[in-house]
Amino acid sequence: MADVDVLVVGAGPVGLTAAAELRRHGVDCRVVDRLAVPEPHAKAIGVLPRTLEVWDAMGLVHRVLDDAVPHLGQLVFIDGKPGPEVSLTLPPEIPYPFATLPQYATERLLTEHLARFGTQVERPTELRSVETHPDGVEAVLAHADGRIERLHARYVVGCDGAHSLVRKAAGLTFEGDAFPEQYMIGDVEVDWELPAGYSMRAVNLDENGAMDDMLVCIPMPGVRRYWLSMLRPCAQAGGDDGSSAPDRTDLGLGDGQGPDLGQIQAVLDRLSPEPATASALRWSSAFRFSHRLVDRYRNGRLFVAGDAAHIHPPIGGQGLNTGVQDAYNLAWKLALAVRGLATDDVLESYHAERHLVAQEVVDRAVSHARTVGHARSGLSSNGDDPEMMLRRQAQLLVAYPDSPLIQPPAADGTPAAAPAPGERAPDCRGLLSDLASYPRRLFDLLRTPRHVLLLFAGSEHASGDGAARLEACAAEAHRAAHGLLDAYLVTAAEVPEDARPVGLRPPRVRDAAGEFRHAYAPRDGEALLIRPDGYLSGRFHPAVPEGLTAHLRRTFA
Repeated sequence: MADVDVLVVGAGPVGLTAAAELRRHGVDCRVVDRLAVPEPHAKAIGVLPRTLEVWDAMGLVHRVLDDAVPHLGQLVFIDGKPGPEVSLTLPPEIPYPFATLPQYATERLLTEHLARFGTQVERPTELRSVETHPDGVEAVLAHADGRIERLHARYVVGCDGAHSLVRKAAGLTFEGDAFPEQYMIGDVEVDWELPAGYSMRAVNLDENGAMDDMLVCIPMPGVRRYWLSMLRPCAQAGGDDGSSAPDRTDLGLGDGQGPDLGQIQAVLDRLSPEPATASALRWSSAFRFSHRLVDRYRNGRLFVAGDAAHIHPPIGGQGLNTGVQDAYNLAWKLALAVRGLATDDVLESYHAERHLVAQEVVDRAVSHARTVGHARSGLSSNGDDPEMMLRRQAQLLVAYPDSPLIQPPAADGTPAAAPAPGERAPDCRGLLSDLASYPRRLFDLLRTPRHVLLLFAGSEHASGDGAARLEACAAEAHRAAHGLLDAYLVTAAEVPEDARPVGLRPPRVRDAAGEFRHAYAPRDGEALLIRPDGYLSGRFHPAVPEGLTAHLRRTFA
C-alpha cells in the first residue's frame, strides 16, 4: 500500500491541469495514463481567452503564446457565395485573444510545466478498479512491467475521458444521445489564398434551407495548415451490411475509416471558395457527435472532470476549455481539503459551480448543431449583441452567483456594470508599486495559489483612521484564511503618493491609470476578495473585519 493525497487518472489537458495545479498548491499527487506515449494528433485545437487567463495564473501562458496562433475570425460561404463574416476581436481590456494550438502541443507544454514541480506522468499505467473507504480510496493500478499496485489515495480525480472508469466506479450516470450524422476530420495543408488566421466555413443548403454538405477549416500553427471537419458521405457512413458505423463518443484516433487525401480533396473541390489542393495529411478520423452530461461531478472522494463529465459537438472549441477550467476550479478546493482547512461546502461547491456551466455548454452546442442558423453562420448569438456573444464564446461570462462559497449580492449601490460576487475578476493595467518603475497588471497580483484581498482607498481611507481600519481588515482576513491570503491596499489615482508611509502592511499599489476604478467601480473603503481561480468571492462596503472573517468561514474551516 502506497499513500498519496490525490490520484489523477488521465494525462490529457484536463488531467495535466489538475495535477499541475495540485502541485502548485503544494499537494502530493500522482498522475497515471494507460497510453505508453501521448497521442500525436491535433484533436482539440481551440484555446479560448479565459483558458489563456487560467494559464497566465498558472505561470504557463508565455510558453503557450510562443506556440499558438491567433484565431481572428471566420469567413462563411453559403452555396458558394460569401456570407456573413464573423470577427473574433475582443475589447482591448481583455488580455488574450482566441487562439488555436494542437492538443498534442497543449499536452506537451502542460507536461513540461508539471515536471517543474518534480512530477512525471506514469505511463503506461492503467487504472483497473477503484473502491472507496471512509478514510480514502483504494485504487488498483496495472503497470507496464506486469506489476499490480494497490494505491491508497485520499481523493481520486477522473480525467479519463468519455468511457471513464472513475465515473462508473462513482456510480454516476452519463445520459445523452448521438447525432445521426457522421463526420470526418483531417489535419492537412491547403494551398489557397484565404487570409491567415481566419477559419472558413462553407455549406450547401437544400431546397428547404437545410444543410446537406459542410466544410469547416480552422487554422493551426504551420504554413497553411488547417484542421478540417466535413460531413461523411452516406455511402461511407454505414457498415458493409448497411448498418450504422459504431458510435464514437470522442475524437479519438481513426480506426481505418478516416478520409484519405483523395476524399478530402473531393470535399474541397465541392465546397472551397477558390481552387485549392490538400497535401501533407498528418491524421484523419471519422466519428459521430454525441452529447452527454454526468448527473454529479462528485461522489464522496471521487471526482470527474473534462470528457469524463461532459461531451458535446465541438462547436466553438468549448470542450477542452471547459474541462481545463473544471480542473482549475477543483484543484484549489482539493488543496484546502487535503490540508484540513476546507469547510464541507468547499468540495460540494465543485458540482454546484461546474455542473451548471457544463449543462449550459452542452445545451448550447446541441441547440446550435440542430439549427439551420448554425449551418449558415457557425456561431449563434441567441439574441445577444456581438460583444456579449463573443464574451460568452470566450467563456468570460462564466459565473457562480449561486455558489455556497459566494457572498450574496448586496442591495446597496454597486454599479450594475461592475463585477458582482461570483463573476470573473477582470484584469486592469497601470498599477504602480513602490519598488517597480514599470506599471503592473492586476493579473500579476493574482498569479498566486492564495486568495487575494484588494482594499480600495480614496481620500478618506488612504491615511489616518481610515487606513488603519483597512489594515485591520487585512490582518484579520489573513488569520481567518490561515495565512493563505495576500492583501493589497489599492489607492486611487488622486491620492498623494506620500499619504501613507512606505513599508506598512498590506503593501500598496496605486491605481495610476484609473483602470482599476473603471473595471471594478470600487467605493472608498471597499474590500474585494478574489478566489484562487480568479473569481470575485465577495464585495464588502464598508470593509470591517467581522464581515470579512464571517465570509471567509464559508471556505476556511
